[in-house]
Amino acid sequence: MKLIYAIIRNDNEDDVVSALNREKYSVTKLATTGGFLRKGNVTLMIGTDDDRVEPAIELIRRECGHRQNITVNMPYISGTSMVNYATMPMNVEVGGATIFVVNVDRFEKF
Repeated sequence: MKLIYAIIRNDNEDDVVSALNREKYSVTKLATTGGFLRKGNVTLMIGTDDDRVEPAIELIRRECGHRQNITVNMPYISGTSMVNYATMPMNVEVGGATIFVVNVDRFEKF
């Protein structure tokens, strides 16, 4: 048995979870926050048999495709001072997922 941790953007949550549920995967959602853009993420925990890991990853890949997004990087505020620079729109790649697959030594469901 394996445990898949999939870190995805909030924007992709509904599509990914719905697709996983349609394929009979059990999913637990954890609200998390990313570091670079400080945007909300969701970490999905998916317990599954070894032979269903690759189909789950392919499903996540299909639902979380990369796309370009324009964002404005806000000034960093530290204490009472603010770093002085002009905010410039920047094009960043969003979407995708970060996935970890770990072995499960023991699993019980009550």
